[in-house]
Amino acid sequence: QVQLVESGGGLVQAGGSLRLSCAASGRTFSPYAMGWFRQAPGKEREFVAAISWGGSRQYYVDSVKGRFTISKDNAKNTVYLQMNSLKPEDTAVYYCAAGTSIATVATSPNTWGQGTLVTVSS
Repeated sequence: QVQLVESGGGLVQAGGSLRLSCAASGRTFSPYAMGWFRQAPGKEREFVAAISWGGSRQYYVDSVKGRFTISKDNAKNTVYLQMNSLKPEDTAVYYCAAGTSIATVATSPNTWGQGTLVTVSS
């Protein structure tokens, strides 16, 4: 079983940047595809981005394309979400997720982190 711990959330002004990190521990990290989801107040959790286990493929929800970048460092067992040009509508709790394939992590992840809050002020 993989355990995931997110960090890097906080308060930022619109137009600013944040980088979220997700450290994995437990079972081997490498075979897992990784992803990020978010849940805004009063809304359902939504997919944000996913990356294949090798890092060569990334997928994004349309609303963050060109602004967010997902990456991973298998040597550090860590996945990142670089968020630029942040907007107030990006305010949410961001969750890290792991799955056995990029398709799995984007639709029905096997493992979730506890979440980190990102607040974007206008």
